[in-house]
Amino acid sequence: MIPVPPVPAALRRYVVARIPYDVDFGAPGVHRGLPSTTITLVLPLDDPLRVSWAGRPATMHAAWASLSGLHTEPAAIHHDGSQRGVQLALSVEGVRVLLGRPAADLSGALTDLDEAAVPPVLRQLPERLHTLGSWSARVGLVDRTLAALAARGGDPAPQAEVAHALALLTAGARVADVADEVGYSRRRLGTLVRAECGLAPKAFQRVARLETTRQVLGRRPLAEVAATCGYADQAHLTREWTALAGCTPTTWLREEFPFVQDHGDDGGAGSQA
Repeated sequence: MIPVPPVPAALRRYVVARIPYDVDFGAPGVHRGLPSTTITLVLPLDDPLRVSWAGRPATMHAAWASLSGLHTEPAAIHHDGSQRGVQLALSVEGVRVLLGRPAADLSGALTDLDEAAVPPVLRQLPERLHTLGSWSARVGLVDRTLAALAARGGDPAPQAEVAHALALLTAGARVADVADEVGYSRRRLGTLVRAECGLAPKAFQRVARLETTRQVLGRRPLAEVAATCGYADQAHLTREWTALAGCTPTTWLREEFPFVQDHGDDGGAGSQA
């Protein structure tokens, strides 16, 4: 793990995670990128990042700054055996403040900073990163750039009711309950949430639940994970993972953590570390 300071307090509403990475995969291959409730910005160091939607090679996009909006299908990240760079997970509000546009503009897109028409200081960031020789200097430059953008203000924050609705959906609340909580009809809620992030409330909720399960997979039996994370049962969890991630939970565990031992198939007792 590369030792770096945490995300500065002034940026934490906008930057959910900031991860410098230096990974040796041992051989060329493809890494699975799962849907999440954050917008992904990757700043590679050695080669342009090559990414496509899984199973759709015609969507391949290569760039020195890869930007992907919210999505409900897995991405395929192609590598030559190793990768270095900095990956950012931006909140929906963070996209407005830092990129100057609603996250809905990027929904389902694989693009880059030039194509996304973001502020010039952000478009210049990949080239400036390549002039630096240490991780602390690179992370410091990223933080200073984002802090300057945050101070500038960008677009106005999402409506308070919409931001609250997204927080409730992320926490696993039912769509009908969220609509009641924020005082909108389900139809009105759907229109506002889709306009802000690009996904309907139910789709956003499904992605949020998938994201939650990633934190506990391999630590508990799948049946327990399903019950804890709001799935009807283990079969429901497996169906949702297959639909959104393109694989079952146990397949993902084998891909991400080859040392994890399987103690049952996806229809049985589940996987444990």
